[in-house]
Order: sequence, then C-alpha cells, then structure tokens
Amino acid sequence: MRNIMIKIEYDGTNFNGWQIQPNGRTVQEEIMKVLAKLTGNRVEVNGSGRTDAKVHARGQVANFRIESNIPTQRISLAMNSLLPFDISIKEAHEMPEDFHARYSAIGKRYAYQIYRGRHRSPLVRNYAYHLNYDLDMDIIRWGTNRLIGTHDFKGFMASGSSVENTVRSIYSIDINEVNDSLWFTFEGNGFLYNMVRILVGTLVDLGASKKQKDDLLKALETGDRKYAGHTAPPQGLYLDNVIYPLTH
Repeated sequence: MRNIMIKIEYDGTNFNGWQIQPNGRTVQEEIMKVLAKLTGNRVEVNGSGRTDAKVHARGQVANFRIESNIPTQRISLAMNSLLPFDISIKEAHEMPEDFHARYSAIGKRYAYQIYRGRHRSPLVRNYAYHLNYDLDMDIIRWGTNRLIGTHDFKGFMASGSSVENTVRSIYSIDINEVNDSLWFTFEGNGFLYNMVRILVGTLVDLGASKKQKDDLLKALETGDRKYAGHTAPPQGLYLDNVIYPLTH
C-alpha cells in the first residue's frame, strides 16, 4: 500500500468546488472516478482543503493510498490520460505513511486577480474580478500592512462556518500590477471560510473610499463582519500552493 501525493491544477469554472456533494460536478469526484478506473477499486482522496465553486487551483494537493503496479513516476501521466480537460495532475510522489494532504500542511498561498481594463473582457471573465474604477493604492498598501501578522480574523469569515478558533497568521501580502491586472498574493498558516475573498473585498473598498481605515481596524478588534468589506467574487481566486514541513 503506497501513500501517493499529487499536485493538481484545475479550472474551477465548471465545478461546484473541490469536495464531493450529492448534486453538482466536483474536482474530488472526478479524481476518484479516474483512480477507480486505474485501480479497479474505490480510492479515497484527501484534499488539502476545499475550494468553492468557480475557484481555481494551480497548486492544490491531495493524497490517496493505492495497491497498484503503476510506477509512481507514471501516475500523473496515467491519470491525465483519463481526466477531463479542466483538471491536470502536475506531480505525483510517494510519501511517508503519516503524510496527509490536509493535516500535514503548515500553510497556504492564494492569489487573487483583479482585471482593471476600462471595458469588461469576455476572455478573462471566468478568471478575474473586473473593476473599472480607480483605487487608492497607498490606502490599500496601508491596509495590507495592518492585516499582516497574527490576528483574530473572525470579522473576515463568511457565516456558516463551524470553526471555533478564528486566529490565523498572515505572513505576507504582495501586490503586483501586470498589464491591466492587479494581483494580490496572500501567504499564511491557514485561512477561514471565504477569508481571502473578504480580505480582497475589504482592501478594494478601502481603495475606493467605500470603507475607512477605522472600519478595517474595528473588523480586527471586534470580529464583527459588518466592518469588513464585500466578498470578492470567486472566479478571481487561485489556490497557488500548499506548504509542508521540509520533512515531507
């Protein structure tokens, strides 16, 4: 029995998210269907975490255990030959028995794309949030500096989450302007439900003067969602990388 880790890239446009659900197409289910074809058995697949409908991934990680003669270096090729066009296995590695894609992770990196062209673009509509108004980048950078560090991010979490501990650490927030796009990159030890999208919405609202500096500070101090900004749409969000200890 081998414990296999895979790194996955997918276009989330036509998915109802990562996790299997009774109705709707999911990434996890597509991968499990392919593994069943390759091994002849049902194979449970553990993801590093969920992504919502229309959210993309360039570095999602999952692991599964199989008894199979397929060489590890050929697993990605074998899976890609059967997977649909919007999922690709980028890497496959045999891992120690105790490795778990979710519980072994010590951090994640997400990227978020905002398209700032004057007119909406059909070519990026599934991959970016279109904003055609000016943003005060100095205020936005002020906001990123306040968000970096260890805080209770309860005010930046969507309702419906059952998580009790809402303290998280953000190690860095980078902002890069590439052509007509603005890219936010967040790296931290973990993120709450919709946290990255709410962080982006809050920074955008700050830059557009829809929220004030005091609002961001109150969201951090009180944990009240009303002080944070709107939830940015899902199609601009990318799970970029999952971070593991060097031992893994």
